[in-house]
Amino acid sequence: MDRELLAATAAAVRHAGAQMLRRYSPESRPAGLTELLTSMHGNDTTVADSLRPALAGIRPEAGWLNDEHGSGPLPDGEWWLIDPMGGNVNAVHGMPDWNIGVSLVRDGRPVLAVVCFPVPDETFTALEGGGAFLNGVPVHVSGKTSLDGALAGTGQGRPGQDAALLDRMGASFAAMSKAALHVRISVPVTQQLAQVAAGRLDLHWQFDNVRSQVAGVLLVQEAGGVVTDLDGSPWTPSCRGYLAAAPGVHAAALAVLTAG
Repeated sequence: MDRELLAATAAAVRHAGAQMLRRYSPESRPAGLTELLTSMHGNDTTVADSLRPALAGIRPEAGWLNDEHGSGPLPDGEWWLIDPMGGNVNAVHGMPDWNIGVSLVRDGRPVLAVVCFPVPDETFTALEGGGAFLNGVPVHVSGKTSLDGALAGTGQGRPGQDAALLDRMGASFAAMSKAALHVRISVPVTQQLAQVAAGRLDLHWQFDNVRSQVAGVLLVQEAGGVVTDLDGSPWTPSCRGYLAAAPGVHAAALAVLTAG
């Protein structure tokens, strides 16, 4: 039944992506903050208005949360977690790296995920215990075993983060840059998690944790990756930070991040 649920969810997310592509323009250049925020709100609304009735029809008993910056544990039962526009700020500036993410959490445990990248026409899907896929083809994390050849990434989970957290991010970037081949700081976070699942990126870490990242975490786990909190304990949706990595580099990357 969950496979049918995943297929229906993926179709709904791809439809929302097609709706959003009608708004998206690579020529978009907002004149200032007011115009930027208006465009972002319009994008979020377009996607949410497409997804909400579709997902309600697929799983009417499930709750609905589309606060992309929300955090903390969820009540029991089933919940749709929606990230209407991961990388919305990129989209309104005409960049192609944005996505639509949906996950279903059942009693605090993510059981399915769909992350759609409409511009390159890539849809990642995952089902708990059923593997991860890109456009229907299985994906796996990388087989690297050393950080000196690893591509790493991090980014901001939410805007307006406090100075202490930003300082910690900066220090971790410096430390990882000394150990890994290349480190990128970018958004959307879910895009980096999808790239880890596909083996294109070897690891991704965050010092915060928002619910919109659940879909990407399940992708990494089902693609054979290791996801823990920053103490090395198993990841849960209520963790305050995490490291998602290929098994061969997870331990070394965790040591870098906790050395300070």
